[in-house]
Amino acid sequence: MGRAGYQDWIRLAAESVGLDRGLSRRGFLLFSACALGSLAALGLRESLAADSPLIILDNAQGLILADPSRCVGCQRCELACTEFNDGRAQPSLARIKIERGLDYGPGGPGAGPRAGGLWGDGLVVQGVCRQCPHPVPCEIACPYDAIRDDPQTGARVVVDQACVGCRLCQRACPWDMIVFDEASQKASKCFLCHGQPKCVEACPAGALRYAPWRDLTREGPPVRARLAAIPEAKAKACQECHAPARK
Repeated sequence: MGRAGYQDWIRLAAESVGLDRGLSRRGFLLFSACALGSLAALGLRESLAADSPLIILDNAQGLILADPSRCVGCQRCELACTEFNDGRAQPSLARIKIERGLDYGPGGPGAGPRAGGLWGDGLVVQGVCRQCPHPVPCEIACPYDAIRDDPQTGARVVVDQACVGCRLCQRACPWDMIVFDEASQKASKCFLCHGQPKCVEACPAGALRYAPWRDLTREGPPVRARLAAIPEAKAKACQECHAPARK
């Protein structure tokens, strides 16, 4: 139904309820909004009745923003992360990465003399989870649905009971932010500590802050190539969700 058709339908509806006389332009617009809202609701009900998929995709409510110009490389954030999540001080398991960029920056020794880090330009480039928007690489790569939404923050979290230690999520993360505990054979990732990130609280230099979510995946190149293989069922679901609109 085109624009003219909608207008004709709305005028007929107005006449049927006695609103055809003295209906101002403002009143007509308000009535139109109500009528179109009703049509949308009817369309939604029909789609549900036909068992059409209703897909609701939520991003995380927030994320951690890092300021390399303030980082002093003390690694207290890594200790705070593992003490809260793992009950032990083990920076290698931290969901925030300082040590790997401490000397040469995220590119390593081969990245050049000004690649960041203490041996480059002095900047310690922190590695933080970007809380990717849908499709979340680690989530769709997991064949056991072990990565789910944290109900408090919307961030993706690895559910220990469902994780089998296949490491596909680790290979899928373009920023290499999934950690793997060899002792428990479980993967883990940043889930924002249920909305109170311990790394942010522990940073003495104010180099980290918890901020409202925005898409950071386009800011800066990935650290590694992402895993191309996606479970067939999830790949099909993504194709249906992102199918181009038919004209």
